Amino acid sequence: MPAAASAVELRRLLRARRRAVPADLRRKAARALVRRVLARGWLRAGRRVGLYLSMTEEIDSLPLLAAARQLHCHVYLPRVTRYRDNRMSLFAATAPLRRGRYGIEEPLSRDRPPLRQLDIIFVPLVGFDSQCNRVGMGKGFYDRLLAVRRSAPRLRRPLLVGLAYDCQQVTRLLPQPHDVRLDFVVTESQLHRAPTRDP
Repeated sequence: MPAAASAVELRRLLRARRRAVPADLRRKAARALVRRVLARGWLRAGRRVGLYLSMTEEIDSLPLLAAARQLHCHVYLPRVTRYRDNRMSLFAATAPLRRGRYGIEEPLSRDRPPLRQLDIIFVPLVGFDSQCNRVGMGKGFYDRLLAVRRSAPRLRRPLLVGLAYDCQQVTRLLPQPHDVRLDFVVTESQLHRAPTRDP
């Protein structure tokens, strides 16, 4: 992607790539992604795992959610807490879900642990590069949620892992001051590690 391309153009291109993934490849990609996550040992009994319910064009997160529950992880899902300034938090997925303003189901639970108490958070994205820089939908929900990692870059928890299709990778993204770099990005065929992350 040329450096001069605007963020709006970049998102439009990458979302078109996501939408173009055929249905059969979507199913295979979601299963392959789960295998890669399980191979890393990130999901274990008792671990506190932040996840999300994917939108139609995103790689399907439901198989990963099912695996986390089967392995007896404590699962937390996002709920918008303030629409005015695009803020959300992660709440225990033990209570019923209710469809929010953006059409995504959100947990009604009041159990909202401090972010530092979670072991890992799986994050959606529109695009990423080999450095694990991420571009999202543009509203900044995750950048605000994960700001603690930006203010304390040596903080080891929670581990931040992006989920994507291979086709969402770009050559280079130019991070903005508010952006939060991921530790890893997992796709259907690869595991990408941020250069500052230990093996």
